[in-house]
Amino acid sequence: MKRTLLLTAVGMLLASFTAFADESMLIDFTLLDADCVSDEDGNPTQNSRTVMDYSVSAGATFTQDQKDLMKTSLALPEWEVSLNSSARTVKSLGLSTVVAAPVRSDSSQSFAGKNVMGVRVVFPDWNSNAFAFIKPPFEIPAYEPLSSADENGNRQEPTDEEKAGGKTLFEEGYGVVKNVGTVKSIAVITMGMNYPEGLYVLLKDTDGVERRYFMGYLMFDGWKTLTWNNPQYISEIRNREIRVYPIYPRGLPFVKFTGFQITRDAAHIGGDFIGYFKDVRVIYDKAVLTSDRDIADEDLWGIIGKKEKERQAAEMQLFGNKQVNRYLERAKQATEDHFEETLNPDTNYGSQTASGDEK
Repeated sequence: MKRTLLLTAVGMLLASFTAFADESMLIDFTLLDADCVSDEDGNPTQNSRTVMDYSVSAGATFTQDQKDLMKTSLALPEWEVSLNSSARTVKSLGLSTVVAAPVRSDSSQSFAGKNVMGVRVVFPDWNSNAFAFIKPPFEIPAYEPLSSADENGNRQEPTDEEKAGGKTLFEEGYGVVKNVGTVKSIAVITMGMNYPEGLYVLLKDTDGVERRYFMGYLMFDGWKTLTWNNPQYISEIRNREIRVYPIYPRGLPFVKFTGFQITRDAAHIGGDFIGYFKDVRVIYDKAVLTSDRDIADEDLWGIIGKKEKERQAAEMQLFGNKQVNRYLERAKQATEDHFEETLNPDTNYGSQTASGDEK
């Protein structure tokens, strides 16, 4: 009897230590399929949940038709691969890319039949330390209000239900987790293909500080969950430094996903790296315990709403300028693949195509 009571007490004590930690999906790449803004062939190019209109940052010289095309999203083909300067060559820039990789429908995984992130990075062939960042096409906004988008990627006015939910656009698996105190653990589901490269997860917090977390090496075959555990996490409450902050109007601290980093050691073989990623999850302490209050502070003062609108406007300005410059560069890009034939087709003059440097 005493032994049973002792085990019960120990179980309740352990449960009390872990009750304050939450698990949330930071980003799920199976949710980022293209389903709106069709191209000339009728194929969707953008993800409706995360589509963003950056024409608000464009000047008055653009026509309305041009502004209607100024949309981007977290659809997987929109993600970018950026290499360090010594690894950045014409070949690596042209071949390093991100695609939507379909998982076989008869796979044993729970995400069978869905698309995950597929990454190709071309590292230098010579002995050189190198790394590559896999980043979203824009920094994920933390304060964009939740709303739906139509088939052309145009944002609609938030419904009463969306307003009442209190969620922002990129929460619930699209890159942002709110109310985050101390991060306890991070997990990544990835497919290894016996590459010796290392994997880091990059997160940015409310203060704009970006940190990277080493998840491990990809020297394995098949799907695996790589986990980072915070070595400075203190489970015993009595040993923690307790800090008390005013409840209002501090707002909710957050973390957002800013990308992966793939590292290649000079001692390893260079060339192609292929990787697949399904999602990133976090376990964290809550920063604030949510509770019902007798007075609706935000409805009365509106301090947090004003701050978030200012931050949202700043995020959109930074995001829009970069995208508009890319639109201009794309508009100037050559679209012809070959020269027009001007010779008489009945006369065979012969042809010759050369490539490479002139000797």
